[in-house]
Amino acid sequence: MKHDSFIAQEGYPFILISIVVTVLISFLCNYLSIILMTAITFFIVWFFRNPERSFKDEEKLVISPADGKVIKIENVEMTGTIVGKFKKISIFMNVFSVHVNRAPYPGKIEKINYHEGKFFSANMDKASLDNERNEVMIRTEDGREIWAVQIAGLIARRIVCWVNVGTQVLKGERFGLIRFGSRVDVYLPEDSKISVKLGDKVNAGKSPLGYLS
Repeated sequence: MKHDSFIAQEGYPFILISIVVTVLISFLCNYLSIILMTAITFFIVWFFRNPERSFKDEEKLVISPADGKVIKIENVEMTGTIVGKFKKISIFMNVFSVHVNRAPYPGKIEKINYHEGKFFSANMDKASLDNERNEVMIRTEDGREIWAVQIAGLIARRIVCWVNVGTQVLKGERFGLIRFGSRVDVYLPEDSKISVKLGDKVNAGKSPLGYLS
């Protein structure tokens, strides 16, 4: 199933409820309450926006899987459900970011590991391991591993994954979303060349993160 509608389908129930409440309030409350609920309705619609994105493709280019701010770039050695040495890039998504996530590189979804967890603020270091998260591993055509990890945040309470093990994904293809503020960690092979810097603002399906070797 494609997920290319202008509003992500997971947002429809929230939008409908907000519209119903706004209509009821219009009969029962004052103008300030109506204005407030109308603003909330517009915010929910805007939050679940799902814009088209494009990028100038280059050989071995890795693009951002999330909108937000680069808050961490580090070399790591993982020993849990993700195993090996990687370059890790963490992208913090606030409530104003587009929350639809996209594949950073083409390949086959080989593993999906869901972990229940806590809901620390997503910009904290311990969020990577302690928070609720969903680890998606893409096996590239030449056999390398790339992980995109969806991490719930302080407000986020729902991680949505639209792909299954065995799915072939294209670079920039939508694979899921996280509701209401969160984080995505990207794990690249340790010999990858990173082109972003701490503090950079990136857009999912558009901004380069670096290049595979």
